[in-house]
Amino acid sequence: MPEGKSSRHDLMRRKESVHRTVSQICPPPRRPLTVADIRPGMENERLGVVRDSMFQNPLIVKAELGKPRERSYSLPGIDFNYGLYIRGLDGGVPEAIGHWGVFKQQPTCPQELTRNYIAMNRGAVKAGLATTKENLLYRQLHDVRISDQEDRRLKREPSSLPPNMTFGIRSRPSTPFFDLLQHRYQQLWVQEQKDAQKAIKLEKKHQMILGKLYETRSSQLRKYKPPVKLDALWHMPHFQKVGPHLDTFPSEADRQRAFRAHREERAVRQGTLRMGNYTHP
Repeated sequence: MPEGKSSRHDLMRRKESVHRTVSQICPPPRRPLTVADIRPGMENERLGVVRDSMFQNPLIVKAELGKPRERSYSLPGIDFNYGLYIRGLDGGVPEAIGHWGVFKQQPTCPQELTRNYIAMNRGAVKAGLATTKENLLYRQLHDVRISDQEDRRLKREPSSLPPNMTFGIRSRPSTPFFDLLQHRYQQLWVQEQKDAQKAIKLEKKHQMILGKLYETRSSQLRKYKPPVKLDALWHMPHFQKVGPHLDTFPSEADRQRAFRAHREERAVRQGTLRMGNYTHP
């Protein structure tokens, strides 16, 4: 039993500690400091004559440690309602339910008709009036106006547009990524170039066929160049039948093989005769 009573007392204490008042949940607005709020050790503690107006000057009031800074603004009472109060002048809901307000259309003023300058100028010319002053006097005496029907015909109403019409600039079509990935535009360009080359060749062929000239014997003789027989180079008689004094190749096949290798290596050897060192090690 004592254990049960102690547990109940602990539960009651927890409930009392959890319960909070409305003032704790929604504290009242902060009001300017007064002399009665000042305690010893506070930042705004002063010596000498102290007035409440001193704590309402934001240039004098100091910020308390661990508290928000006071702005020294005096707030209205608790019963004050913030916002703009709109007074109902239409009677409210009963007036709206019991009466039906009808909007009275305002009387439209008659629109002045447009002057018919063509008819007035034609009449002035027929009357023999040419100067500006005479035309002005004639218009004051003969004020011709355009009728309503003609005025409506001249001032045509704008054409009715379809309800689903969209104004503005059309958006650019989306880029065909599949064609870009497949190089479709390159293939089309290459095909166009081939077709253009074929067309040019075909056109040249037709031109050659149309403008073909037949060769005659006189034209062929005119272009003919007789072959010129080249004489052998002159050599001194005593050097014509002199054989080599030294032959280092075992046979003629080895000699030709060596000359063939020399001709193949001419591009990578140094020297005037291309018999020196290799250009690349």
